[in-house]
Amino acid sequence: MATFNLFNYLAPPDAFYDFDRIYSAEQWQKKEAWIASYLCTHQPDIIGFQEVFSADALAALVKQEGYEHFAVVDKPTVIDDFIYRDPVVALASKFPIKEVSAVAVDNELALQLGLTEDFNFSRKVLRSTVELPHLGLCDCYVVHFKSKRASWQSEVDALTSLEGNVLNQFKAQVAGGWASSIQRGSEATLLMMNMLERRAKTGNAMLLMGDFNNPVKDGILAHLLTPSLLFNNDAAQQRLVKFYTLRDAWDLYETNKLAQQSQEDETVLIRRPSHYFGQSSSVLDYILLSSEFDAQEQSSFFEVSDYINTDKHLINPIFDIDGESTDHAVVSIKLALRK
Repeated sequence: MATFNLFNYLAPPDAFYDFDRIYSAEQWQKKEAWIASYLCTHQPDIIGFQEVFSADALAALVKQEGYEHFAVVDKPTVIDDFIYRDPVVALASKFPIKEVSAVAVDNELALQLGLTEDFNFSRKVLRSTVELPHLGLCDCYVVHFKSKRASWQSEVDALTSLEGNVLNQFKAQVAGGWASSIQRGSEATLLMMNMLERRAKTGNAMLLMGDFNNPVKDGILAHLLTPSLLFNNDAAQQRLVKFYTLRDAWDLYETNKLAQQSQEDETVLIRRPSHYFGQSSSVLDYILLSSEFDAQEQSSFFEVSDYINTDKHLINPIFDIDGESTDHAVVSIKLALRK
């Protein structure tokens, strides 16, 4: 399974964001070839995509690589007939997709959280119910949470001083950045509530993947990995809660690898970043899994046997090959049926 930020996937002659940002025929061919090469090399069975503008082109591309099942629930915004904004998410699968829907916001809950009545996801969340071998139905959620980009820009007044303009911009950066954090954290909360309700109703396994635009364990998104009930010593209730909690695929992989190591093996596993910005780097792309994929749970079907962070195009790019790839690593996992 993989999560793949395609980075401005828009077929020419349309433009992304600005009128002059259009791929040439050669650039588009290079981008398509890079994606196809990844799919051919790694062959994930299920892929969650982000930054999709041209859904039809993507569906055709992945079909050529053996993905007969494709889902999308939204369309980008089109301005002036050819300028595209607001890319969407999609899912491709080699296994049958039994149901597709966009996750709806619980408006009553949004009000209780102090949000507006018309609060919505910055990008629609896709839920595809896929029939997996041995396990059965699994609800696969694909997300692209709100970015850290400030939610608004200051208006520079030409009549004010230079210092005043700088101060206004700095205030907008601080306040706008926090507004984006509120949006991102609220999206995660409302999605998690929807997932819990769905889990209680259907019992389906859960898989949440995508570009979170935030490290998952910091304060904004940490609740996605809430492990237990606070201040509750009832073992039976805590076991029940585990049925509803999500696990980071990396943590499951690391736990499994450490359990398999001999006492003489002191190999240290290091999680590589999935995104680089200037001199900084971070993990922004995640795959979260329910208890069916946790080898520590007796009722689990699978275990995470490998975790692959495909990032050569970021740390050691070859222009002729990687020039039109993506600005994120492609994160994928392998699942092995438990013996």
